[in-house]
Amino acid sequence: MRIQKTTQMRTILLTVLLLGLLFQSCVPHQKFADTSAKLENCEEENKQFKKELESLQTEANEFESRINVAERKISALESDTAVLGTSLRILRNQFDNLNALNNELIDKTNSLRAGTEEEKQNLMTELDQVRINLQEKEDALNQLEEALNIKEQEILERERALNELRSKIDQKDSLMTALKKTVSDALLGFEGKGLTVEQKNGRVYVSMEAKLLFATGSTVVDKKGKKAIIDLSRAIQDTEGLDVMVEGHTDDDEFSRSEFPRNNWDLSVLRATSVINIMVENSDISPEILVAAGRSQYLPVDPDNKSRNRRIEVILSPKLIELYEMLEQDNN
Repeated sequence: MRIQKTTQMRTILLTVLLLGLLFQSCVPHQKFADTSAKLENCEEENKQFKKELESLQTEANEFESRINVAERKISALESDTAVLGTSLRILRNQFDNLNALNNELIDKTNSLRAGTEEEKQNLMTELDQVRINLQEKEDALNQLEEALNIKEQEILERERALNELRSKIDQKDSLMTALKKTVSDALLGFEGKGLTVEQKNGRVYVSMEAKLLFATGSTVVDKKGKKAIIDLSRAIQDTEGLDVMVEGHTDDDEFSRSEFPRNNWDLSVLRATSVINIMVENSDISPEILVAAGRSQYLPVDPDNKSRNRRIEVILSPKLIELYEMLEQDNN
């Protein structure tokens, strides 16, 4: 608009100049001078107008550039608005679909809730039964645990008793080992002369062949045999916790007569009794621990050597009453 006004002013000025020139040729000199002055003023104004025109042109160019930028932005905004509008429509459609799906799910959930109430009740009943069964199993487990604890205590007690029994047995074995040495030392002069000392089965066996003690068929101990019996008795008389069994053995030769000893049974028992009498009469050994036994010919040590089978065996055993009592308590 401003540019259009400037163009009109230029036209007016040119018209005025032309008229002035025409008028100058017709007017006096004074008027010509006035006109020239006016023309100069007009030219000066024209210069100012040109400057303003240039300034306005610059501003117009800037405005035009801004307008172009603004038009591009408007075009971009219009494009973005179209994209946003499309996106908005898509989102609205998706929202509507989701809303419909949500309503459908709510309907199905309500339907399932209504339809599974009975199943839920059945499940609760089953769960209650499972809880009852679990409680019963837990109670049974507690009872079993209590029984196991009791059994464990019993096992520990038995183990303690067994250890004590083993200790007692070890003590008895130690006693027998020491006793064997004592007896061997006391009868050292007789070993190899029909007398042997042996430890086995937790006992000490003193075996004396009949030739060391008796004449054939006799029950009377001779002098040499009597000394061996006395030495043995005195070697063991102070030993506590000891049982002594004296066994008489014969060979399998037939022995039969009308007077004592009438047979091998009588002979074996009477010979054992003779040995015990010597032990009691010649030592401080207690008769309560002594036992006489006759084995006749039925426990030979060598079927091919009758001399060895005719013998007296003094069996020294630890008293086992304590061990029997411990075993009986353990069994109870």
